[in-house]
Amino acid sequence: MKVIFDCRFVRFPRHDGISRYSAGLVAAFSKLHPVTMLIHDERQLTMLPDLPWIKSRPGHSLLEPFIPLLTLNREHPDVVFCPMQTIGSTGRRGYKMVLTVHDMVFYRNRTPPKEFTPIVRLIWFLYHLTYWPQRWTLNRAEAVVTGSYNCEQEMIDARLTKRPLSVIRPGIDDSGLPPREYPQAIVDESGELRKQLVYMGTFQPNKNVETLAAAMHHLPGYTLRLLSRISDEARERIAALGPSGSIVFENGVSDERYAEVLAQATAMVTACRDEGFGIPLIEGQNAGTPVVLSDIPLFHEVGGDAAVFFDQENPRAFADAVLAMDEPESWVAQSARARAHAGEFSWDESARRMYDLVTGLVPDAPVRTAKAVRRRSTPPV
Repeated sequence: MKVIFDCRFVRFPRHDGISRYSAGLVAAFSKLHPVTMLIHDERQLTMLPDLPWIKSRPGHSLLEPFIPLLTLNREHPDVVFCPMQTIGSTGRRGYKMVLTVHDMVFYRNRTPPKEFTPIVRLIWFLYHLTYWPQRWTLNRAEAVVTGSYNCEQEMIDARLTKRPLSVIRPGIDDSGLPPREYPQAIVDESGELRKQLVYMGTFQPNKNVETLAAAMHHLPGYTLRLLSRISDEARERIAALGPSGSIVFENGVSDERYAEVLAQATAMVTACRDEGFGIPLIEGQNAGTPVVLSDIPLFHEVGGDAAVFFDQENPRAFADAVLAMDEPESWVAQSARARAHAGEFSWDESARRMYDLVTGLVPDAPVRTAKAVRRRSTPPV
């Protein structure tokens, strides 16, 4: 069985959510079965495992509908997996196709990603005005994947596809994120509790970073570190919401810097109103960093009983949630719960689910010889 994994959405030199999902899943899947990566730029290989690869046009190319004719058909794959739903299918010959939907956010917030070209932004907006374009898109495939049980239920409620749905959640890459050491992790040189809050994510309206910034008025002595790249306009607007010096803009961090900041953080935080998953949150928990999350359904799946929740529209409620861990003993207990919960998210488990999915599409696939990973038969409560 020949499997091609679409890695054209991998970003360099830094991952975003889809990029981390692609790289983590393809690396783990390769332990179970040979896989060929599809890329569009050889610089992407610096962000990917050392695996066979082929090259084609970017996923946002105007020629994307014809990717089977341009590249895939001549490779004679049995299965092509795309971590998005946009891969072209015109002229597809012989192979099975698996598509992915990570969230339903853009049906509720139709503001397209700013990095897209104007024409792509217009198409994106029109695409999300109604469900029928998505239904047509997904029904081209033999199977559909989503990254959370929450999104799976939303897709079922919307009757988004007739194809079988599989939940393949993000996992955790332990590299660069060592366990916290106590008590050094929670106190500074003077013996005081570190008061560092970390946010990793974009600054789109649904992310609601403004609530975090405004809450800094209720958190004297705390610093909010915003790690992602940010425009000058957004920086000026968000900085004006908090006390002078309380918000630090990192404007993009390396993996090494990311690990360093997490190692000194009191909590990883988000006031997001709507989200697809939030890989940084489980990475933070795996590093022993407690998470303080907006009270939305998805985050109860992501954070479980290890998270502290708050009303995302209330800056004071956020501050109170942070202050609930203001004592070292409370922080240590919350950190331990975070690390325990992070164990539910495994790339190996996700890869095993992917293996079962693709081999089910190709009945004459060879028997797997790699060691199986225990399967969770039901969603976590």
